[in-house]
Amino acid sequence: MRIMRCAGLWFFSIVSLAFGQHFSKVQIEKVAARLKFAEGPVWSRENFLLFSDVPANQILKFTPGIGVSVFRQPSEGANGNAFDAKGRLYTCESRSRRVTRTERNGAIEVLAERWQGKRLNAPNDIVVSRSGHVYFTDPAFGNQADTRELDFYGVYHITPKGELRLIARPVGRPNGITLSPDGRTLYVANSDDRAVYAYTVARDGSVSGEREFVKIPEGVPDGIRCDEKGSLYVAAKYVYAFSPSGQLLDKLELGETPSNLAFGDPDFMTLYITARTSVYRVRLDVKGAVHY
Repeated sequence: MRIMRCAGLWFFSIVSLAFGQHFSKVQIEKVAARLKFAEGPVWSRENFLLFSDVPANQILKFTPGIGVSVFRQPSEGANGNAFDAKGRLYTCESRSRRVTRTERNGAIEVLAERWQGKRLNAPNDIVVSRSGHVYFTDPAFGNQADTRELDFYGVYHITPKGELRLIARPVGRPNGITLSPDGRTLYVANSDDRAVYAYTVARDGSVSGEREFVKIPEGVPDGIRCDEKGSLYVAAKYVYAFSPSGQLLDKLELGETPSNLAFGDPDFMTLYITARTSVYRVRLDVKGAVHY
């Protein structure tokens, strides 16, 4: 590993140890630091990145060329974030134990907070399809488990009409969630199983056919994203890249454990990575899969 400092930022030159193309000779730039626990990155088409600092109870905004500012505080323990095709922000609020949508005028609407009369555990990560179907995970980590009302961990679907549906009750805790480029496959990381599962998505947004897609070589799988070619990127001990068939392509080491991922910049060819106390970005030779 070669380390350089330029314009106040640290750069890391990584030479891939595998045969994959994604991380060969890439540079990693740190764009935010001194965070408590960074999570939930998502790129806005208005050309900025939002991400959560969960313990700090903030959603932060990184604008290239400007830096980091506070977008929302308090954030109700915001974790995962996503945009829809109308530019509305969806947020998993771990403290309030609900999923909200922020309209473009700033109005906040609660989309989900209870299942069959019981409060959700702690919504964690979220993705929205082009047609407006919302999918989110509901595990419970740390002291979140002490106040659970539900006796299971869930993966949920909110239809465009606002109906909440339970689509999976995994034994392990579901964590990161994303869609394939064509929206026909839903991927869910399972932290306890150290694996990523796949589901087939029907035209009406319903899912079926749960199967194990990949086992993670090292670390606990957290956030996941796809590029436009269908490769899957997983934040675990490293950032792993897997082919659409589940073959390990490459891995990227940051120096701290990554938590989540998002493609961004106007061309969506930059991978933004939250990693505990920092946010990094990496220019790739492939675009991210974008559903908004």
